[in-house]
Amino acid sequence: MSQGQGRQQLQQLVEAIEEIESEQNTIRTEIQAHREEQGDIDDAIEAIESLDTDESVQVPLGGGAYVRATIEDIEEIVVEIGDGYAAERDADGAVETLELKQDAHDARIDDLNDDIDALDEESQELEQRAQQMQQQMQQQQMQQQMQQQQASENDE
Repeated sequence: MSQGQGRQQLQQLVEAIEEIESEQNTIRTEIQAHREEQGDIDDAIEAIESLDTDESVQVPLGGGAYVRATIEDIEEIVVEIGDGYAAERDADGAVETLELKQDAHDARIDDLNDDIDALDEESQELEQRAQQMQQQMQQQQMQQQMQQQQASENDE
């Protein structure tokens, strides 16, 4: 392998490693989004379990605006069930639905962590190959220098 080819292959390995790191960062961002959603679900479960009928609460209207409202019936809770659908549940049913959503987030986070682990392994393999290539290139360079030195000594 010529020095030029070796450098080109080494550059390709470096680019592949950088691409893997970028993928891992994208996955970490997705994991963080799932964890934030889990935090929101935890807050909702805590609110459902602690609120009672006729209690006063702040209801978000959007855009940072809230309105004070009184809970007429804590047993009538509307919960998103996925794909843009929502369903009315009693308090226990709402908590159960939210816990199922938590489990789905946990499973997705586990899958994403497995993806990161697989990418780690791939990255380590590429890094080892890059190190081996660098060592080979250095050895070739040293051999060439020694040959040039011997040739110049023979010419003298």
